[in-house]
Amino acid sequence: MKKAYGYLRVSGLGQVDGDGFTRQLDAIRAYADKAGYEIVEVFRELGISGTADENERPAFAEMVGAILRDGIDTIIIESLDRLAREYRIQEHLLVYLCSKGIRLLSARTEEDVTAAIVADPMKKALVQVQGVFSELEKSLLVKKLRLARERVRATKGKCEGRKAYGETEEEQAVIRHIRALRRARKGLKRRSLQTIAGMLNAEGLTTKTGTQWTATQVKRALEYRAPSK
Repeated sequence: MKKAYGYLRVSGLGQVDGDGFTRQLDAIRAYADKAGYEIVEVFRELGISGTADENERPAFAEMVGAILRDGIDTIIIESLDRLAREYRIQEHLLVYLCSKGIRLLSARTEEDVTAAIVADPMKKALVQVQGVFSELEKSLLVKKLRLARERVRATKGKCEGRKAYGETEEEQAVIRHIRALRRARKGLKRRSLQTIAGMLNAEGLTTKTGTQWTATQVKRALEYRAPSK
């Protein structure tokens, strides 16, 4: 079965407790079942305006990162207005996705929205141009980080990478909590990673970067092992 991510967005914080997410997810899952897709993870954008670009959408950015890392290249949304309401922002985000080889499917219209972008010669040119600049930006960033690490090594003799979740006592307490939630309960199956992520978010707990938990992040927390002393 093909795999895809689900993307949900509500623009007002008041909609978070309403049926906005439920309605969107039901439509996405119904289309996924019909089209032969497995939804492996759902990313929820909480209280983000439809006029925000990719830099102002933490769940969107996390989802794109997961796609580039895990090789799943398809996103399913309820409808195009869940991506963005303004045509200008829609087009910008679609060109951005196309430049990274990511497909966007609409559950409502059952359309491959990104394919329509690539089919338009002018928009395809925009995709190609953005792809070139994305690659250039990545190359410059890699070079910048490498030079920064070399400077640190030259002055300190070592260069630490990004710290894993679990390197503070507070984070270790959260990991113990996650493991307790994950354990099989008498007569019941173990909670899924997505269920645990939802429980952590409901408790107001956040990840190291202050964002909401996802199934992938819960999995990484469970895999963390404190270094031996």
